[in-house]
Amino acid sequence: MRFVPLSIYIHIPFCTSRCAYCDFNTYAGLDGLIPAYAGAVGLELQQVGRSLQDAGEDPGVHTVFFGGGTPSLLPAASMESILNALRTSFDVGEESEITLEANPGSLGRQDLLRLRRAGVNRLSIGAQSADPNELRLLERSHSFADVAAAVGLARRAGFHNLSLDLIYGLPRQPLPLWLDTLERAVALGPEHLSLYALSLEHGTPLRAWVERGLVELPDPDLAAEMYEAACARLEQQGFVQYEISNWARDDGRAGDGDLPRFASRHNVQYWRNRPYLGIGAGAHGFVFGWRYSNVLSPAAYIDRIRAGGSTALPCSPAVAQRIPVAPAVEMDETMMLGFRLTREGIRPSYFRARFGLEAEGRYGPRLRQLEADGLIERRADALRLTPRGRLLGNRVFQAFI
Repeated sequence: MRFVPLSIYIHIPFCTSRCAYCDFNTYAGLDGLIPAYAGAVGLELQQVGRSLQDAGEDPGVHTVFFGGGTPSLLPAASMESILNALRTSFDVGEESEITLEANPGSLGRQDLLRLRRAGVNRLSIGAQSADPNELRLLERSHSFADVAAAVGLARRAGFHNLSLDLIYGLPRQPLPLWLDTLERAVALGPEHLSLYALSLEHGTPLRAWVERGLVELPDPDLAAEMYEAACARLEQQGFVQYEISNWARDDGRAGDGDLPRFASRHNVQYWRNRPYLGIGAGAHGFVFGWRYSNVLSPAAYIDRIRAGGSTALPCSPAVAQRIPVAPAVEMDETMMLGFRLTREGIRPSYFRARFGLEAEGRYGPRLRQLEADGLIERRADALRLTPRGRLLGNRVFQAFI
């Protein structure tokens, strides 16, 4: 069953420096490629959009997300050019959510004004911590004062939908220090907060430091305590938890089902396992029964897009890998991802409409076991995680892998 409209993820892989915990497809020291890269992104949007229209597919788009890397490193003129290519190639509605990830200090007032006029209406700011020592450990170059300044500039430029990213569970991070970061972030008045437990990814400096004994191994029990404390504090502050790691304010106006007004509509597209296009070096997409990924190298990406050539819809010449998704796998993924939505969960009626099968009929024994273990609960037309299930979410997700 095809769900429209689509979402589009656009990857901007450039950074001034790589953070100690990051394993994303990002590169420092390649700023000279930015103009050519921005041009290639615009060209890829045109290529994919044209393929969709030639095939008679609906080019409607309701969310766009510029991620990275540091998308805010692109000059405002380059962003305007990409957004123009987007609008000429796709049907981007006036109410579409267009998000830009930004590092504090990487955008000035004029840049923000130009971006807002060009249609960017949501910023996701990588705050991470309010403590200078923690920021140094993470190799972040900003201070929390830079975060506050970025929020102020964004408000004055007309942004009314701001999200802050924070990280907890750091080595030797005490609970009071984490709660201080949380309180200071809330005091800035964001509409949305994303809280992520530190993960020691392969190939990152931080993992290497831990393995060499230079940095303490994070305490998972303390991280769980931090998570529970954050859930309680944010509920007191009026935030609605709608996903395991995400909270948003709800202004009382009509939202999308059980979602609060300021939920990240783009990320909800992923959690509902709905289709999205991936644009840019290393970007991933899922549409028309395929998952695919573009070539990682920015230089190789530029060369492939410029060379052109035909690739099966919806992929562009930059695609490096394309894997068919069998209906059974798509059902499993829909269950696994949907359980991340803590209020919405899995809707049996939605599952039936999408796949023509009953979730209970396909997954009954697994669901009953998870319910007996106290990890999921049934609420009207919803299967969703219990508070205990949110702490032990991997046990739920693994039941559908």
